[in-house]
Amino acid sequence: MELLVTTPDNPVPSRFGASRHRLLPPERSSAPGASYRSRQIRGTLTASALLVAGVLALSGCGGGGSADGGDGKNGAGAQEGSGIRIAVSSKDGATNASISGTRVQVSGGTLTEVQLTAAESGKEVAGTMASGGASWKPSVQLERGTKYKIVAKAKDAEGRTATENATFTTVSSKNSFIGSYTPDNGKTVGVGMPVSFNFDKVITNKKDVQSHIKVTSSSGQQIVGHWFGAQRLDFRPEDYWKAGSKITMKIDLDGVKGGEGITGVQSKTVNFTIGRSQVSTVDMDTQMMTVKRDGKTIKSVPISGGSPENPTYNGQMVISEKFEQTRMDGSTVGFNNPDDTYTIPDVPHAMRLSTSGTFLHGNYWSDASKFGRSGASHGCIGLRDVQGGGGDTPGKWFFDQSLVGDVIVVKNSPEQTVKPDNGLNGWNLSWQEWQAGSAV
Repeated sequence: MELLVTTPDNPVPSRFGASRHRLLPPERSSAPGASYRSRQIRGTLTASALLVAGVLALSGCGGGGSADGGDGKNGAGAQEGSGIRIAVSSKDGATNASISGTRVQVSGGTLTEVQLTAAESGKEVAGTMASGGASWKPSVQLERGTKYKIVAKAKDAEGRTATENATFTTVSSKNSFIGSYTPDNGKTVGVGMPVSFNFDKVITNKKDVQSHIKVTSSSGQQIVGHWFGAQRLDFRPEDYWKAGSKITMKIDLDGVKGGEGITGVQSKTVNFTIGRSQVSTVDMDTQMMTVKRDGKTIKSVPISGGSPENPTYNGQMVISEKFEQTRMDGSTVGFNNPDDTYTIPDVPHAMRLSTSGTFLHGNYWSDASKFGRSGASHGCIGLRDVQGGGGDTPGKWFFDQSLVGDVIVVKNSPEQTVKPDNGLNGWNLSWQEWQAGSAV
């Protein structure tokens, strides 16, 4: 009879190149009183015991960890005899790990500690443990092209422990794309505020990218995306958002191919609220601005718009930024003639209406007689104000009453209508034109 004994040091041989170990009958003993058959039985029992020990040894090695907590890889970390299994989503040794999808989960036990650090700097990444210790995730987005180390520890009901270690590198900036978006999570914005993405790479796979960004409203309004070129994607409904509605934006771009050699890395849900409806109309014929709140006029304010030489754009413009005070330099927006340029270091109550430099702002340097009578600016809309922005002035009042996302409508100017991609001004496209720019 031929028996094959397997132990950790003597694994099951392959079909080629390995010799078998034969258990031979023991040599005859000269010990008195010992028969050959009894010695043969003892030899057989010894072989059986060795076989069982070998099987047990193999089972012990298969647990993925040692009695002091183990050093498992990729979800196999467990103490011998326990049922703990720790899974790290970013695989050990990965070189293109997600910057937003790193997670640690455990079964058969509870996570007691998770430490994630940047390998080179040693800086620890803050994280959040789920209630009950079933999972953990970073509290912040990881950096691209960075090597990280993670150590996760868990314990079961009987006090046995397990440890999981992994080292991974996040996807590089060269091979990934990110979209900077507005508005931010938790903000309250005006009824004209679109969702706007600006990608850091040229997107050629527009359909897949757009289909992995879902924008919904509690109002039930249909929301459609529109591409401005290959790096900007905006979303809006047909008409302004309904006042008080809740907007949810789900970004599921992690792993989505944006084009040749670039993959998305973002996975996030953003929520923001639409405030009251405020739409203000500026009439360049009368140099007056009528402010309507929820459809009712609350105030008429004298303004001074663009001069005949530098008229203000017509059209619907959305407030995209607000500054208590800012510096304005005409040379940065094309006014380079010494007789025409300007530099004002402390413009009060400034609200941006276009990327090219159109603002609605306080004006303390023009004579008060200008407001409500004539345009004297380089294309901006000025409201009477004082230097430093203090006091009860039209400029301060309107600034305090306005939200990012409020709409300013300019009419009766000799200038052209503002381009829809010059700021957040896509409302100047008809609904048909807007839908035609969708890739989905």
